[in-house]
Amino acid sequence: MRKLLKAFLFLLCIVSALGIFALSRPQYIPPPIKDALWPRDDIAVVRARQTPVLNAGFSSHNTALGTPVYIRIFKEERELELWVQTPNDTYALFKTYPICNHSGALGPKLKEGDRQSPEGFYTVAKSALNPNSSYHLSFNLGFPNQFDRSHNRTGSFLMVHGDCVSVGCYAMTDPAIEEIYVAVEAALNGGQSSVPVHAFPFRPTPERMAAASDHQWHDFWQQLAPAYHAFAATGRPPLIAVDGDTYLVTAW
Repeated sequence: MRKLLKAFLFLLCIVSALGIFALSRPQYIPPPIKDALWPRDDIAVVRARQTPVLNAGFSSHNTALGTPVYIRIFKEERELELWVQTPNDTYALFKTYPICNHSGALGPKLKEGDRQSPEGFYTVAKSALNPNSSYHLSFNLGFPNQFDRSHNRTGSFLMVHGDCVSVGCYAMTDPAIEEIYVAVEAALNGGQSSVPVHAFPFRPTPERMAAASDHQWHDFWQQLAPAYHAFAATGRPPLIAVDGDTYLVTAW
């Protein structure tokens, strides 16, 4: 009986050790997902491919490629919206793209390495564009912005890019990033000083905000929600400022 008990305890130790070993192993990070059916062409080829597509779509709003654009991101819905300015200075929805991948949970990015996709108000200038990205085109959101820095948040190279792989960025499919990138690039070359990118945790409807009333980030999200509603009311991206450590949203 003692021999059986010793044998049982020995096996139990082995199983426990294997379990601890498995838990201590580093988390598996999947490699980039290359779209085998979509060519990774030079930016000049991408422009030539996407320009007629975008012009055809923009023409339905009586405008053309090179006009100002505006981007909204909704993390929970996994959607990126591309809006285009129309002749009456309001913005029309050009297309809603599914976000192929993003990192972390609902809530803002706090520090370098937390693998959290940011939430807040960002701007993309020409200097943020990277046509030679290994993730097939990218543009930098500019994290941390003034608001992030006022809260001592850290991080770098937070992008919107292709390749469908994210460790803090918003990753799109390769066909989607081509359309988005070329539209943003053309708008900046056409005279738009910077493209606003507003990243929300979700669509902040009264019902969804009420459901999040006990969430740790509810107060932060209440600072973001006015931008969503201002745009719905005016059709124009609102003006964003930072007062100390607080976002200020002003409708046109």
